[in-house]
Amino acid sequence: MAGGWFETVAEAQRRAKKRLPKSVYMALVAGSERGLTVDDNTAAFGELGFAPHVAGLSGKRELGTTVMGQPASMPVLISPTGVQAVHPDGEVAVARAAAARGIPMGLSSFASKSIEEVAAASPQTFFQMYWVGTRDVLVQRMERARAAGAVGLIMTLDWSFSNGRDWGSPAIPEKVDLKAALKFGPEVALRLPWLLDFAKSGKIPDLTTPNLAPPGGTAPTFFGAYGEWMGTPLPTWEDVAWLREQWGGPFMLKGVMRVDDAKRAVDAGVSAISVSNHGGNNLDGTPASIRALPPIADAVGDQVEVLLDGGVRRGGDVVKALGLGAKAVLIGRAYLWGLAANGQAGVENVLDILRGGIDSAVLGLGRDSVQDIDRSDVVVPDGFVRALGV
Repeated sequence: MAGGWFETVAEAQRRAKKRLPKSVYMALVAGSERGLTVDDNTAAFGELGFAPHVAGLSGKRELGTTVMGQPASMPVLISPTGVQAVHPDGEVAVARAAAARGIPMGLSSFASKSIEEVAAASPQTFFQMYWVGTRDVLVQRMERARAAGAVGLIMTLDWSFSNGRDWGSPAIPEKVDLKAALKFGPEVALRLPWLLDFAKSGKIPDLTTPNLAPPGGTAPTFFGAYGEWMGTPLPTWEDVAWLREQWGGPFMLKGVMRVDDAKRAVDAGVSAISVSNHGGNNLDGTPASIRALPPIADAVGDQVEVLLDGGVRRGGDVVKALGLGAKAVLIGRAYLWGLAANGQAGVENVLDILRGGIDSAVLGLGRDSVQDIDRSDVVVPDGFVRALGV
């Protein structure tokens, strides 16, 4: 039933599908072109195995870690995802859940809630930026995040504006107005509980991006912001180093899939990198991020913190990523399914599922701590790894 406890992320996704209007659900599924990458992100974890022990196991396990100077109760972070209008509280509900479970929160610059609201709900908020607009505009947005209390910056660069999906792209309105209400009314009418949630809150789904609003100005729509992004000249490595210097604090570069790019990121002075293919929403045919992780971790893991983003659906996936060289993972769709299924409680439910799976895997592997997980704990089949840019 919708609204109650669920035992797996897969069940959260099933409930989200039942609860959300089709277009909203399909926007979360996303992917690009044939969906090769989005499928490989999850399938690749199934190709990996564990090498468990049966006796002498640890009766006490430490699951905590730190990422960019922030303590985390487990090696999981909330990945920044745009416009979370699947629930009236959106990113604020996610931030509250993250704070309740002791993990850092990543907030997208394309979010439907402001950095001020989210940082107030989670004192461990990393603000994510794309290279959108002029340098002066980028600094203004960055300084706004700093003033709001953001403790780190995430710069996402992996986007090639791939479009067209073989299964069809969802219809998303520019804004929710009378025209949109008439067009989407029939599918929304089939999802009355979702509609009632918004009605009770006195809100309508917000498709604007308040974190991209100019000082004293109005927030652009998602598509307006997207257009500005597409019209901005592409960044260079010098631009990455410049933005990192402007921020002056913990700085993650998200979207790295190649060893040579990872090395350039280190040269640019970043604190951390996330091995990520944008959840399969970027250039289709890019390998699963978990396949690209080991060579990157081997190359730069002693110089910067290496994280993984993409395909994580259970605690065992987290531990497999740790075994292949990640310090922590970022999750995206997993918590969005929870948010859609049951709001803040649903996100907390997802985090509890992951924590339980991490604990079980660490127990079975006979380790005292997530810090002790290494390559010997994971069964990696021949031909699994993709060493890109070597």
